[in-house]
Amino acid sequence: MTYYSRREIEEFHPELNNIVYKIIGNEDSTVVNTLENCLYNGYDKQRIFDKLSSMLDEKKSNRVMEKVHQFLEYYRNSQKGRKRAHEADARDKDNKKSRSRNDKAEEKPKNEPKDKETEEIDAKSNSSLSSQQIKLMMANAQREIEERKRALIALKAKDPILAAVPQVSLPVAMANQALAANKPEDERAKKIAELQAQIRAKLSGSLATIIPPVQERPKPLILDEEGRTIDKSGRTISIPTVAPTLKANIRAKKREVFNKNQTNEKTHQEDVVKFYDDRIMAKPALRTKRSLRFHEPGKFQQMAERLRMKAQLEKLQNEISQIARKTGISSATKLALIAPKQDSHADDVPSMEWWDSVILEKDLESFNEAGKICIRQSAITNLIEHPTQMKPPNEPLKPVYLPVFLTKKERKKLRRQNRREAWKEEQEKIRLGLIPPPEPKLRISNLMRVLGTEAVQDPTKIEAHVREQMAKRQKAHEEANNARKLTAEQKREKKIRKVKEDTSLGVHVSVYRIRDLQDNASKKFKVETNAKQLHMTGVVILFRDCCVVVAEGGPKQQKKYRRLMLNRIKWEEDMVKNADGNEVPNSCVLVWEGTSQRRHFGEMKFKVFPMEKMAREFFQKHQVEHYWDLAYSGAVLEASEDA
Repeated sequence: MTYYSRREIEEFHPELNNIVYKIIGNEDSTVVNTLENCLYNGYDKQRIFDKLSSMLDEKKSNRVMEKVHQFLEYYRNSQKGRKRAHEADARDKDNKKSRSRNDKAEEKPKNEPKDKETEEIDAKSNSSLSSQQIKLMMANAQREIEERKRALIALKAKDPILAAVPQVSLPVAMANQALAANKPEDERAKKIAELQAQIRAKLSGSLATIIPPVQERPKPLILDEEGRTIDKSGRTISIPTVAPTLKANIRAKKREVFNKNQTNEKTHQEDVVKFYDDRIMAKPALRTKRSLRFHEPGKFQQMAERLRMKAQLEKLQNEISQIARKTGISSATKLALIAPKQDSHADDVPSMEWWDSVILEKDLESFNEAGKICIRQSAITNLIEHPTQMKPPNEPLKPVYLPVFLTKKERKKLRRQNRREAWKEEQEKIRLGLIPPPEPKLRISNLMRVLGTEAVQDPTKIEAHVREQMAKRQKAHEEANNARKLTAEQKREKKIRKVKEDTSLGVHVSVYRIRDLQDNASKKFKVETNAKQLHMTGVVILFRDCCVVVAEGGPKQQKKYRRLMLNRIKWEEDMVKNADGNEVPNSCVLVWEGTSQRRHFGEMKFKVFPMEKMAREFFQKHQVEHYWDLAYSGAVLEASEDA
């Protein structure tokens, strides 16, 4: 079980993202975050596999685990290689120092006897040698590093490839060169040459994109007497004009041409206006004379006669309708007129159907001389042909899952964990020096507790500083709130998005019948305005004794509109006249509600029809004449019940 720090996980992030993209086929941040959290918490292979199995299938989880395991093995091996290299360097240094000490010891005469004082001095020097060695080693290392820096700067000036080497590789090169500090000059030169060759070999592929190619010098520009471009032999060279390909450059060029044209037009207009006297074409103001308009003789007499005839006709119609109701003929006659005409040839059975053309010899004209149908016997086999199964139109393409809601305790726990992770990341950045530590949150109440003696030295200055900090925090809070606030257009779009519903799988339709809607302007306004506010489509048909409202929309929209039509609007408050001339309370009835495959009407509008036939033709034009048949038949039956 290996734990990894946040810095190491940040280094892993691109590789983990690449592994997930190669196996899954798209970038899934959830899987990558899960892997990073597992590595940070030190999960073993089985626990990481269990975590991945909840999000991916077993095969993909195995592949992801194998790739991640290989990458981590490679990372650990590279880390061990670096440690071994550092240990080898340290061993070489220690060996060199031990050899130098042995050489010095051998130079002294071996058989020379040592007295007690020299032995005590040697013992003391050996005991204090470690601290002195450390100081000498530090001084020698610093001096050697400075010499290697100067040598590398000189090499960079000569070799362009070394100039492109990133700064991270410099300490490694200086350390390798510091090993050869005590060698002669020829060995040092060999080491530098080997180092250059190794750097070129390593960076030939990785720095190909970083090192810019050496550009050739531009060819000299040669012009002839007429100013044309020619080559060395004297031939003219046609220089192609490069047209911009980026849209931004094309727009900029168009804008420049347009501005030039505008400036030219403005200068032209200014020249024209400069020498133009507008008093030449000015016309004097003229007063239009209003003439008398006389009515033709007998016009008002004709209008009075028409009104009298209309009143007599209504009186006769009322008398006829009363007599018909007494005999019971009225409702039956109207219902017979409403019933759609049936085709007289509906019961005729044809000898051949269109689907039989597959087994016939000559489509639907396959008759022989005897008048019998000619059938291709080769088309008939013992096999059964099943029709292709099709998806129902109302079924969604993707399965609909119920949303999972967290409890209050779970939401608190999740919020606490997220805040803890954010706080840890912030503390890690502060510890690494990426961001400065935050200032202490000062208030008037905690002034003395936070600052202590500093507040006592200059209380006025400290109080001004605290109040300034409080004002800064308040301003930052208000700016954050204003940044999150939606604009007017965004608020409007949000409201529309909440009201609108998806009707691609089917449209919900409701048909209402109202006795009279022509004379009540306020209720007409409510019917139309609510339909527009709910973004519903439909139509309102105004006809005597039968006004029809058709509303199309989603289920939530229909629920709100149904409540408006049947509960919120008080239709019984208005008294209307029926066919007999008697006053009865107005009413609204839900005739039919159901679903349709598509919308048949546009924005909600009012249509006035004087005749029943015209109203039915309007619905027939929109292929929903059955709406009118249902509503009008109900109105006829209701009128017969009132009588």
